[in-house]
Amino acid sequence: MTQTMASPAVRIWPSIDTYTIWTILLAGAMSTVAFDYFGQSLSPMLGFASLAPVPLANQTISVIFGAGHRPSAELLHYFAGMIAYPVGWMFIFQPLARRFTPTVPTWIVAIVYGVALWVFALFIMASLVAGNPPFLNFTGITWVALVGHVLFAVVTAAMVGWREANRPG
Repeated sequence: MTQTMASPAVRIWPSIDTYTIWTILLAGAMSTVAFDYFGQSLSPMLGFASLAPVPLANQTISVIFGAGHRPSAELLHYFAGMIAYPVGWMFIFQPLARRFTPTVPTWIVAIVYGVALWVFALFIMASLVAGNPPFLNFTGITWVALVGHVLFAVVTAAMVGWREANRPG
């Protein structure tokens, strides 16, 4: 992933077609697996905190609707990872980067996107919506979540870049 965001053959906005939908789903699936594997398996195995995205989603549901619902929390976690975050990359963040910072390498833009996802998850959702302290008081889980969200974004960018480079026609 050493290419930069701009090149003469790269479009700023993706087309909305079956190929793009599959790209979103594939990038989302691979990124969610990487995020969950890192946060729930690798990190605790190395002695660091374990991420708990589904319980956090359940807490958010409980605050909004008055009661938690584990199946809905699972759905929310997987919807965010498999659809919302890759769509955010493909239709918002990547096009803005291509427009305003075209010479910045994709991997750097992806890291910035990962940090933005982390801020969204741990400040907007966990704190402002679910009522936890901002960034969960900067405990061990905070930093594991930062690495996890950056990993998520880098995998998303890599998958989208690979699919764009191999698009038929």
